[in-house]
Order: sequence, then structure tokens, then C-alpha cells
Amino acid sequence: MFGGTILLVDDEKEIIDLLEIYLKNEGYRLLKASDGAEALELLNTNDVDLIILDVMMPNMDGIQACMKIREEKHMPIIMLSAKGREIDKITGLSIGADDYVTKPFSPLEILARVKSQLRRYRQLNVSPSKNDNEMIIDDLVINIATHKVTVDHNEVRLTPREFSILEVLARNRGIVLSMEQIYEEVWNEPFFEANNTLMVHIRKIREKIEKDPSKPQYIKTVWGIGYTIE
Repeated sequence: MFGGTILLVDDEKEIIDLLEIYLKNEGYRLLKASDGAEALELLNTNDVDLIILDVMMPNMDGIQACMKIREEKHMPIIMLSAKGREIDKITGLSIGADDYVTKPFSPLEILARVKSQLRRYRQLNVSPSKNDNEMIIDDLVINIATHKVTVDHNEVRLTPREFSILEVLARNRGIVLSMEQIYEEVWNEPFFEANNTLMVHIRKIREKIEKDPSKPQYIKTVWGIGYTIE
């Protein structure tokens, strides 16, 4: 049984040891690093399916590492942090993380989130039939098979979560989807009214695909309802 390779980055040996037991028991291969710089070195020489990344670390912290990773890599990133304030979560999601877990946490919760992220990431990278391979909206091209997005023939790098949101909107082109509908489709968990996570991701997507994010051409806000791609 092999579930994929996970890079676990944390300077707390107790956390590394604890998660290693649960992850290896589920068939995952584990790579371990104690800071962001070491993690980047491992990424250069290994194929990694998912990263669990602590925020507070010496030498290079998780925020710096996540930003560096997102310059080239698209695999899911789950951030760990003792900081549980909403602004800290928004910061982590804004710089490219796909999920954010506050310490202390249950190893079973981490395991469930790992499985969910990998399942969604792999679904997005399964090659569909040729007719369903691409969704084209004006100059925006979304390739489901290659997980590639281009705007006016220029490639745009999206995180797995951002790509999933864009895909949901594109597949429902012309339909206004509520925040609750989008969130529960993408995150596969209940939506809470005070949750700003989706808005943060929409803003990041617009910054990447829109010529003028303040006047979006693709992702339109329908005030009081949600979002749509026309």
C-alpha cells in the first residue's frame, strides 16, 4: 500500500514523530525537514505529493517557504501553526496554502485533511476525454488534464485550491453560485457564515487572472448572493 509521498516540515521533533506514526500506518512515504530551507532542498531532489508545513521555524519559516514553493510547485500545502487568529489563517491561505490547522490538533484530523487534499488534487489531474479537456472563456483557458491555466496565452500559476474554485465556477458558467455552494463543493465541509476563506481565495485568483482585479472580467461578484463566471 502506497498513498504517496508527504514532506513533513516542523522543528518540533514530537510532532514529527507523532504524525510519522499515523501517516506511515496509512501507507504514506515520509520525508522530514526541520525548517523551510531544508524542505526546499528535499523538494529539489524528490517527488512530493503533499506538504505539511509548520509556520514558526528557525532559518526559514513556513510563510517564506510556502511563498518560495509556490513559485514552481502546485502540490497541496497544509500549514500548521500555534497562531489561531483569523488574520493568521488568512495570511497563510493568501500566500498559497490550501489548508490551515491550528495547534494543538488531533493526528486523525490531520490524516483526514491529508486524504481530502490528495483526493481532490488527484481528481483534478485525471485526464478526462478530449472533448472535456479544456474550458475556454474568452482569453481564459482552463485545462483540466494538465491543471494548467492560461490568460491570453500566458500561463497563470494557481494553487490546487484556487484551481478547484475556478473549475467549479467555470463548469457552472452563467450560474450564480452562493459562497456556501462553492465552499462546500471545494472544501467538502460545512460552510460557516463568518468564514472569509473563500473570499481570500477569490481575491488571489483575480490577482492572477484579471487584468484589473478591481474590475474583474471573469469572476463577477453578485452582491448578496455569491460569484459567477459569465
